[in-house]
Parts: sequence; structure tokens; C-alpha cells
Amino acid sequence: MADNASIARPYAKAVFDLAQEANTFDAWTVALEQLAVISNDADFSTLVSDPRVDGTGVAELLIDLAKDSLPEGGANLIKLLVKNDRLESLANISQQFGDLVAKAKALVNAEVITAKPLTDDQKSSLAAALEERLGLKVELEETVDADLVGGAIIKAGDMVIDGSAKGRIEKLTTALLR
Repeated sequence: MADNASIARPYAKAVFDLAQEANTFDAWTVALEQLAVISNDADFSTLVSDPRVDGTGVAELLIDLAKDSLPEGGANLIKLLVKNDRLESLANISQQFGDLVAKAKALVNAEVITAKPLTDDQKSSLAAALEERLGLKVELEETVDADLVGGAIIKAGDMVIDGSAKGRIEKLTTALLR
């Protein structure tokens, strides 16, 4: 059986095309994130796997749970996913849709992991440097990890820059053990 990422790709692309046509990227992002959370809920998964509950009931429940955030076409997507037994792919659909939106907006989400919180000036300087290097608009997400001791680790797309003290110590240890 194909993995969920492969299964999710055509659905994510179809939703992306629909959102692009209607200029509803934000609405679809919210809806897909909410649907992914609901579909990953243990109680919901138990309900879906119960043979006494038919697909129509599952689709109606999911539509009702997400009705406040569903853009036009959302109910049809849910019905299609239920019909094709693809609800378990919702998290991957949401993630791949987000990637497509970011690419369309020439945007990259960068994660910066630091030993202590960055100041606003440091964040804006880092974002500007990454934007210049990558040629894309950068959205920073900051995580604090005291284990780093100092410095930072930056992850943007497939690029990883480890400028942490912990990373340098590990590289030094590896070099000394050779």
C-alpha cells in the first residue's frame, strides 16, 4: 500500500488549485489543520473503524464538527476522502497543502532553536539575512532549548545551519576520536 504522503499529494494539489482559484489559502489552511486534528483524535479514529458506522455518518459528523471553518468545497473534500477511505491522510494533505502555499507565496518557514529567547532585533536581523540568502520571504518560528548552551540551530526548508555550542562540541569530540 502506498504511504500517506503519496496518497495525500493529489488531494493537496487539488485543494491548492481550488484555493488558488478562489484566493482562499488562509481559510483552507485553517480548515485542513482542524480536520487533521479531528482525524487524528483517538475517539474519532475508533468511530471511523467501527463497522456499524457507515461512511455517510462519518462524513456528516466531520462536516458538522468543522462546519465553522470549512470553505466552499470543504464538504465535498470530506465526502471524497471518506468514500475513498483516505481520512488517515488528512495530516499529510494539510502539510503538503501548506508547502504548496508557501512555495506559491515564495515563503519559507524557518525554525530557529536557541539556548535563550531572541530579542526582536535579533529575530528581524536573522530573518533579513535568511531572506537574502534564500531569496524567499522568511517566517521565523522560535524554539528555546537550554541544552544548546549557546548559539543557534536554523532549519529552513532542507537547509540546516548548526551554530550551537553543543553542535560544535559534538563535532570536536568526533574529530578527536578519529
